Amino acid sequence: MKQSMKQAILGMSIALSSLSLVACGGNDNAHKSAEVQSGADQLETKFLTVGTGGASGPYNIIGTSLTELYAKTFGVNAKTQTTGASVENLNLLAQGKLEMAFVMSDSLSDAISGEGSFSTKIDNVSQIASLYPNYVQIVASGTSGIKSIEDLRGKRVAVGAQGSGVERATRALLEGFGITYDDIKVDYLGYAEASDALKSGKLDAAFLTSGLPNSSLMELQQGFDLQLVSISADKLAEIAKSKPFFIPMDIPAGTYKNDADIPTAAILNALVVRSDLSEDDVYKITKTLFENLESLKSAHQAVNDIDVQKAQTGLVAPLHAGAKRYYDELNSAK
Repeated sequence: MKQSMKQAILGMSIALSSLSLVACGGNDNAHKSAEVQSGADQLETKFLTVGTGGASGPYNIIGTSLTELYAKTFGVNAKTQTTGASVENLNLLAQGKLEMAFVMSDSLSDAISGEGSFSTKIDNVSQIASLYPNYVQIVASGTSGIKSIEDLRGKRVAVGAQGSGVERATRALLEGFGITYDDIKVDYLGYAEASDALKSGKLDAAFLTSGLPNSSLMELQQGFDLQLVSISADKLAEIAKSKPFFIPMDIPAGTYKNDADIPTAAILNALVVRSDLSEDDVYKITKTLFENLESLKSAHQAVNDIDVQKAQTGLVAPLHAGAKRYYDELNSAK
């Protein structure tokens, strides 16, 4: 009997100790949760899904770091969604399945005007910033004799994956030179496939529109006589009258062992949101983006080309009121 009582007392003691530990732990967790909730400036939206692109592309890499930042700062359910990039992102945004997305400005221009890949206009989209540029990189073999876009007539050319932002930009640029797909032998190839086809002699030239440097071109230049085709700024200015998303930029000397800068076209990437997100929410997410650029640079080198002073340059879609409020506040503080 005495032994039974001792065991009962011992059991109660252990149980009480366990309860005490759980209670302490629970209080501690509750305290931490309260700290997060009280320390974060909350958003009205409960979800912040960001449309990006392929899993290894800069959209997805930068977007993942950005959503982690938003989740930590606001306690919101923030996540990325890997997609086929610009066109799909804009359609998902219109369907209310995304709150934010990375897109190329040419696709954005088509979306708001109901052209190209978009049969109807997308109205519920606003821009919060212009981001880093994607450079049109036209590459051929040094022995091909291709020195200009006009030389592409009759040649086998990789124009980008079908329906991609690269292909959209290629088609638009060729049109500016009076060249259609009927004038060339078209291959719908992505970066790696186009690079391999050039190396094996199955292609005469390829369009690769991306940030600098393009990893496929970096690999291609090893043991390949890579020739970059230039686009004159004067001709580009003429094309930009009807295709304003094209801006003149140079591929810097040394990017691909090129001795001099190569003038070409560039298209700004854009960060867009649904227009129906509140002004306060968009103000907060815009402010958080630009106040954390330094930490985001470790995610991808393209972030080095994102500049708050240039964020309103080359806007294609209407600027969201929340983003405008942030820029106005920034300017008034100068």
